Amino acid sequence: MKLTFPARLKVNKTWAVLGAALAIGLLAALATRSFLSTQVAAIEARNQHQMVSVVVAKTELAQNTVLSNQNVAVRKIPLEYAHSGAVLPADFERIDGNSLAFQVKPGEMIMWSQMAGKRAPTFSARLAQGQRAITVVVDEINSISGMLEPGDLIDLMFTIDQNGRKMVVPLLQSMQVMATGQRSVDDPKSGERMQFATVTLDATPEQARNIILARETGKLTALLRNPADNYKPGDNYDLGSLFGTQPEGNPISASRTIPVLYGGSGAKYPSEALHLGRNLSSDIAFPPPPAAAPVPVPAPAAGVPTSSP
Repeated sequence: MKLTFPARLKVNKTWAVLGAALAIGLLAALATRSFLSTQVAAIEARNQHQMVSVVVAKTELAQNTVLSNQNVAVRKIPLEYAHSGAVLPADFERIDGNSLAFQVKPGEMIMWSQMAGKRAPTFSARLAQGQRAITVVVDEINSISGMLEPGDLIDLMFTIDQNGRKMVVPLLQSMQVMATGQRSVDDPKSGERMQFATVTLDATPEQARNIILARETGKLTALLRNPADNYKPGDNYDLGSLFGTQPEGNPISASRTIPVLYGGSGAKYPSEALHLGRNLSSDIAFPPPPAAAPVPVPAPAAGVPTSSP
């Protein structure tokens, strides 16, 4: 017996196959779109770079040009193209006002290696106006057993032998030690006892002259003192007056006068007239010199006539 199906059943089967095909096609389209979107994102990601800001030259900068906000700018460049020695905007204040050691073209990065090095200040720049630095060997100024440090204050005592007797006087007080050997005030302290052969002191020209005189005529001894100690037991000695020496170039005092000697006439003069001073009064009366004795005229011989004038 043969079974027969109605026509409606055949139509529903056709629509089912068609719907399944459409669904498969839709899923394929969605999968393709998702795949393409992923590929496009990957390509765009490969083309994108991480950016970093660096300092560049606005215009061509010649050698020894001083850098400032007027001749540099900030530019973003890919990180892989930025040099490791490039100056970043956050570090620009460290080079602001410094000069270039090499020429830089417009748009080029400013490099740390292109900066001209600053010259270290000389030792003489640490001296104040009017001060002098004098160096003395430790054979003449002792080193307090090597414990003397730059920046310490010392008193200088002067010892001299006068007629077999030792005389000790305070020469200079509160003298600042600028250096011991080649170690200055700003050198780091190692904590070890330093060996040095010289001591450099901060002195005025007059104090330096006294140290030189003391070094040549006697012995100097250093006494270490507390920096807060303001006590001065006595005045400093001026060795120039102690030894009767005059500094070179000192003029003769105006109060000194030149003695004038008078003689041969036996005349008496006032005491004011015995010295020629700068302010000698012009109205001092000098007594006239004594009159000369008359010369006797011999009498004419007998028989010789005399002539009248």
